[in-house]
Amino acid sequence: MTALAPQRIGQRLPKWITWAVLAGSLAVGYGINLTAGAFSLLGGGFLGAIIYVIAITALAWVREGERWAKDRLASALVVAAFVVVMIPLVSLIAMVVVEGSKRFSFTFLNTNMVGVYGETELGGVYHAIVGTLLITGLASLISIPIGLFTAIYLVEYRGGRIARWITFLVDVMTGIPSIVAGLFAYALFAAIFGPGYKSGLIGAVALAVLMTPVVVRSVEEMLKLVPNELREAAYALGVPKWLTIVKVVLRTAVAGITTGVMISIARVIGETAPLLITVGIVSETNFNAFDGRMATLPVYVFRQYAQGGEAASERAWAGALTLILIVMLLNLAARLVSRYFAPKGMS
Repeated sequence: MTALAPQRIGQRLPKWITWAVLAGSLAVGYGINLTAGAFSLLGGGFLGAIIYVIAITALAWVREGERWAKDRLASALVVAAFVVVMIPLVSLIAMVVVEGSKRFSFTFLNTNMVGVYGETELGGVYHAIVGTLLITGLASLISIPIGLFTAIYLVEYRGGRIARWITFLVDVMTGIPSIVAGLFAYALFAAIFGPGYKSGLIGAVALAVLMTPVVVRSVEEMLKLVPNELREAAYALGVPKWLTIVKVVLRTAVAGITTGVMISIARVIGETAPLLITVGIVSETNFNAFDGRMATLPVYVFRQYAQGGEAASERAWAGALTLILIVMLLNLAARLVSRYFAPKGMS
């Protein structure tokens, strides 16, 4: 029995040793960083992380054996990669919250930029919020049905050569720069209504061009995850194919589909270049998405930051914070929708 056990038994490191080694490694890393004469929070943490990986691997190798040492090395590298990814995200959110909170208020959310000039505490983002919600909503109404039906056709009906061409075109559309989508929408409406026509609908079409391939890809992958046994069981009961798709396939994949749709919305809601070309920027609030220029949050932030000055810079940061909050609220609403419509045990 002893000969069959390749590893030593009963010599695992206690759980607290991991945290002790981590604390000691960070202390050594920041100590070396201070000794070098220039304290850096990231520099000391990076050096401490390297020391920790080496120390915990060496300690596990001596105490637990080669196999567990490799396991601890892999775990440490995975956690380190996660921390490295989270650093820019957390720092970005923290910076936007700190800078945006200087101007963010109910008055800022409830006023527009009519009559606001120079360094003043007046001015808000209400007109940009209205424009962003209207244009993004129109883009969603265009792209989500197209993307959903396309994905259903590719997965459930498998259209042969046509499906291969559709997949190729979706792959091409995924890599289209946003500025190209804006130019396409502007040229399309200029050819139909003339070059002087401006409306939120043009911006919605430009965003829909960017949204559609993301919706197609995400919904396609979610539909592929639905077990074929569910489809076969429905067919065996005499349920038509279209009803099987609606009641079984889509209901099973609704959580993933909702997540994919929200990813596509988050992909386009912060686009600046296509909206700058198609809808421009105005100071007043425009509720008609089919006539006239409209303000949007990305373009508002860009214009305020380009304008310069302390007040404009604060408005730009507050606008960025507003955009992040809108995306968070949309994601929360999507989670609630997917939890409500998903089958029991699938949410």
